[in-house]
Amino acid sequence: MAKDYYQILGVSKSASQDEVRKAYYKLAHQHHPNKGGDEAKMKEINEAYGVIGNEDKRKQYDQFGQTFDQAGGSGGFGGFNGQGFGQQGFNGGQSFNFEFGDMGDILGDLFGMGGRQRSSRSSQRQGGDIQTEMTISFSEAAFGVEKDIHLSKDIVCKKCNGSGAEPGSKTVTCPTCKGTGQVVRNIGFGIGFPSPCQDCEGTGKKAEKQCSECKGRGVTKQTETISVKIPAGIDNNQSIRLTGRGQAGGKGGQAGDLYIKIRVTPDPRFSRQGYDILTTSEISFTQAALGGKIDIDTLDGKMELKIPEGTQSGKVLRLKGKGTQVLNSRNRGDQLITLIVKTPTRLNKKQKELLQELDN
Repeated sequence: MAKDYYQILGVSKSASQDEVRKAYYKLAHQHHPNKGGDEAKMKEINEAYGVIGNEDKRKQYDQFGQTFDQAGGSGGFGGFNGQGFGQQGFNGGQSFNFEFGDMGDILGDLFGMGGRQRSSRSSQRQGGDIQTEMTISFSEAAFGVEKDIHLSKDIVCKKCNGSGAEPGSKTVTCPTCKGTGQVVRNIGFGIGFPSPCQDCEGTGKKAEKQCSECKGRGVTKQTETISVKIPAGIDNNQSIRLTGRGQAGGKGGQAGDLYIKIRVTPDPRFSRQGYDILTTSEISFTQAALGGKIDIDTLDGKMELKIPEGTQSGKVLRLKGKGTQVLNSRNRGDQLITLIVKTPTRLNKKQKELLQELDN
């Protein structure tokens, strides 16, 4: 019985090649045996994608319709021949090659090996990034601060200077990959992909004797103290990046980066809106009516604030340049003070008479 390859992949006949590829990608994740799926189902999916995943073969399949099997053959994958996946052709056994550009990427995503050699030698030795947190005060966030951070991390081995070889030992050809730096990994169905050699990390060479200090890794685990400059104006939950201060790369590889997430301790006196500082101050009924001066807290310490006559509750006064410093600038935001008029309570008789007289 003829097979409906569109139905197998769950796409319509009008589906684009990109939609076909995505459908295959999804099904491969679900059904591949290496991920606990059914081998027979996976072979069927591969067979379908091997036909309608290729524009030329798809046209022939569409032309022959349900008689496609009689016109060609099984359409299943054969062995890897260096160019593509060998497959029986449509015209009585004529062979052709299935180019595996997209297929290699998909299998690379599935099994962790780049179909297009995405794993370079340098990336094999590159150090990992580190993510950590640092807590600073409200004032330190406003004006900046320099602090030390202590991290247990990989650093370049001091004994072998990161080479991984015992000082004085010879460098020899890697016996595993015979100096090529690559080995072929079989992922099933007769498919093999070149992958960087794990023994020599893709270099093709190994030290005759490994460094006794780092065991050939080129790095050792130690606690390192790093001085960190926190820029003025940084806000809560923002991060800074220190390039090359992450895990050291083995055998000459590039070091990773250090990412520090900043936690700012709240200050009960202040809140922040961008680079402006928001505060609230209570004034008496008399100060609101007649004006006067009050002391307020600022990031720079105590300051005297002038209250204009006839101030209404909720009025906002602005102190220019008394906010936090703007990131990467010498400028500062402002401080906005909301005035709350405190209404007198528990008045005696004379006070009530005076207020009534004032009201009249």
